[in-house]
Amino acid sequence: MPLVHRELHRIARRYMVAERPGHILQTTALVNEAYLRLIDCKNVEWQSRAHFFGLAAQIMRHILVDFARAQAREKRGGGLKVSLSNAANIDTEQGADLVALDDALQALEKLDSRQARVVELRFFAGLSLDETAEALKVSVGTVRRDWSLAEAWLYRELSEGGRDDA
Repeated sequence: MPLVHRELHRIARRYMVAERPGHILQTTALVNEAYLRLIDCKNVEWQSRAHFFGLAAQIMRHILVDFARAQAREKRGGGLKVSLSNAANIDTEQGADLVALDDALQALEKLDSRQARVVELRFFAGLSLDETAEALKVSVGTVRRDWSLAEAWLYRELSEGGRDDA
């Protein structure tokens, strides 16, 4: 259990490092909320460590996006900010909005679910290329290509003119 808790904290810190100082949600609160949701996952057949932490990262993302949307409703301009370039070598503009990122990932999911899953596992769960390949049961080369394509697609979607080009 301590190893799982430590890894969940590492994932949560990846999210929280990009948040504004004094953010209401703290790393421990994010871990605790994610843990509560994970233990409610009764019909999941855990396939591997990567599968578990990938789902944990996805749950944390949803918690933060839900929080950001609630904050935005309460106060115009409110919301959480995330910089992909700080956490995952995806070269996007500083301060990309977490809600916009979530929307872009949902759009990517519709186009290519494996690429979206690669982003979740690499960026949000912090898995290596090898661990991501193992979790998805594909080759490292496939993960590398999916990561590169998803990176370019997300950059286009999150950049200022991205939606105008479509």
